Amino acid sequence: MNLKEIQQQQLKKDIPQFKAGDTVRVSAKVVEGDNERIQLFDGVVISRRGSGVSESFTVRKVSFGVGVERIFPLHSPRIEKIEVLKIGKVRQAKINYLKELSGKAARLQAKENIVVPGTESVKETTEAAAAEVPAAAPAAEVKPEAKKAEAKKPAAKKTAVKKTEAAK
Repeated sequence: MNLKEIQQQQLKKDIPQFKAGDTVRVSAKVVEGDNERIQLFDGVVISRRGSGVSESFTVRKVSFGVGVERIFPLHSPRIEKIEVLKIGKVRQAKINYLKELSGKAARLQAKENIVVPGTESVKETTEAAAAEVPAAAPAAEVKPEAKKAEAKKPAAKKTAVKKTEAAK
């Protein structure tokens, strides 16, 4: 066995698609003494780096007014699951500029795609959202003659008729 085959066996397969700017909820196993529990970490993905077994991602959140960043190895057995909560609209692969921003300025715009809770990946959610939207009905055809007739009617006559009806 070579190194590539060993790495392929250790890769997780239930990881949703996400990128920098997305808001995720990471369920990580935490060991406290003899006990092991699951701790949730909600935040914005600032960056992803690496590939294969060594791939990792950084999640940032503000907790009690203090910015907290945590780096998670993507294929670690300590990660129980990753949920994508919201898809952010960003144009960079690393969004470290969020560190200097605070308050409302630190918010990211959400993409128009709807994230449906319980789906495994962003691609599936966009397909599911597209399936729910009904197709647009074909526009009713308007004859060009009808358009010309409407354009020829003067607006003054319409107002004069309304005034005379009001006088009666």
